[in-house]
Amino acid sequence: MKSDRTRKIVGTLLLIGVLSLSFLKPVEDWLQLPDQITTMQGEATSAVDRLENELPSFFSIEDEKEDVVQVTAGSTPIKNISQDKVPRVEVTPGGQSVGVRLSSQGVMVVGFHTIHTAQGQQSPAEAAGIQKGDIIVKIDQQPVEDMTEVASILRSPEDSKAMQIELIRNGEKMEKTVQPSVTAAEDSKQQLGLYIRDSAAGVGTMTFFDPNTRKYGALGHVISDVDTKRPLSIHEGEIVRSSVNAIERGENGIPGEKQASIVEKQDVLGTITKNNTFGIYGQLNQDHKLHEDQEPMPIAYAEEVEEGPAKILTVVENEEVEAFDVEIVRSTPQKHAATKGMVIKVTDDRLVEKTGGIVQGMSGSPIIQNDKIIGAVTHVFVNDATAGYGSHIEWMLEEADIDQLREARKAS
Repeated sequence: MKSDRTRKIVGTLLLIGVLSLSFLKPVEDWLQLPDQITTMQGEATSAVDRLENELPSFFSIEDEKEDVVQVTAGSTPIKNISQDKVPRVEVTPGGQSVGVRLSSQGVMVVGFHTIHTAQGQQSPAEAAGIQKGDIIVKIDQQPVEDMTEVASILRSPEDSKAMQIELIRNGEKMEKTVQPSVTAAEDSKQQLGLYIRDSAAGVGTMTFFDPNTRKYGALGHVISDVDTKRPLSIHEGEIVRSSVNAIERGENGIPGEKQASIVEKQDVLGTITKNNTFGIYGQLNQDHKLHEDQEPMPIAYAEEVEEGPAKILTVVENEEVEAFDVEIVRSTPQKHAATKGMVIKVTDDRLVEKTGGIVQGMSGSPIIQNDKIIGAVTHVFVNDATAGYGSHIEWMLEEADIDQLREARKAS
């Protein structure tokens, strides 16, 4: 009986002792030591140096090996911290205004109109189950790439046979049978009752490119159809040189816009092969001549971004890339690819006076902090034209399939 009571007392005292230890400052500092640190090759200040500067006075780094750092308290080893050394990823920052020309695969259905049919006033295509946002790729087995081809395929009024329409909806191929009709006009062909669009053009900003592979990333967000709001599928798209002629200044509640001209066919910069949540991607031509004098710059991973001053590179007049001051208001150290990882605010008086803040066409402007590319401007806040979202550069490089990033991750 007494032995049970003694054990309980001893156990209670030990528990109190352990709990008390956790409140001691040295123990608290020991618990906060990391298990692993990562040093980027070529950095002036290594992760070990940063760790040593942050250690309490009674801790020190006694021994540093290739892959392990030993922390001591006096002469007593208290923790081994594993150390990864990975190559620093470098790409060339952009900032140039680029024109975007998308040659979509097929033609996109953007609306319907009614015509007189045997069943009354209706759209034959809509009646057959075709929907807004569908991509028509074939009509009666004939490939369709633009609106002129649709017009040439439609039959003469005398041919009243139904047409087989092959289309893509949400990434899936399907077929619809449409019974065309004929309008009263003498030169009329068969009518489907469709409004279609075959291409899109716009202006954005180059974010980065790899000088070795010429792979690039731009815009920082998806290009969607203005009517359907769906992402446009890309088929032989291209980016071209663009010059900013004027700025429609933004105000709270009214987004501004870069008014830019897209230069002619001979000034094509490269291809577009991907259009997704994180921007557009492809490969520059060998003679692209973008930032020939600009040295590659290291990137910062999401966890390295700091709240505080930064700069963006963008064009507000002609083709001149300029740097403007911004503030990183908030950064989320994302572990997996996600958009809107940063909140930024324009603090440059000259840019605010010229544009009102962030405007359409500025998407993709690279964000620079501590001489590293940390991300890209992606969205403007509707209720505050001087503020908006940014995306971490790591996820854009991932989408561009930059070899350096893949090798760095493998090394770590």
